[in-house]
Amino acid sequence: MTTRWLTPQEQRAWRAYIASVALVEDALDRQLQQEAGMPHLYYSILASLSEAPERRLRMTDLAERLKITRSRLTYAVTRLEKDGLVRREDCRWDKRGSIATLTDEGMRVLERAAPGHVETVRALLFDRLTPEQVGQLEEIFTAVGEGFQGDSAHATPEDVPWRRRSPKSCS
Repeated sequence: MTTRWLTPQEQRAWRAYIASVALVEDALDRQLQQEAGMPHLYYSILASLSEAPERRLRMTDLAERLKITRSRLTYAVTRLEKDGLVRREDCRWDKRGSIATLTDEGMRVLERAAPGHVETVRALLFDRLTPEQVGQLEEIFTAVGEGFQGDSAHATPEDVPWRRRSPKSCS
């Protein structure tokens, strides 16, 4: 099989993407750590729960929404639980599942953190783009995300993080 090397333009685009993602994620983490005492992932969990009906989501649905593995989500939710920001409950209709619920304290923390976070997102990304570029960005990343996930009915567990199983540990 012949390797399809990147063209010079593709290589520049790829490197610009990688650099930008790293810089944006670092800046968001620093801003949220300084202003809210939490990493970006924890903020994203609180924000996702705040948008869900009754501020509750099944853990597997939350992992899918955040595009992370279930084990990474479990670790993060356990930390948020210890801080009283999230509560976990057994799922009544699926004994294997559990539900994450945003507590009132978690909502207050999110409401305090949101203005600074939104301002940082705006300054890092949207203030640098024209409205046309924002539309292009949405179109590009929607295509990338949909292509990566493929037909979810036929996707293998390795295709998307929230379906991956943790490797079994030796006991």
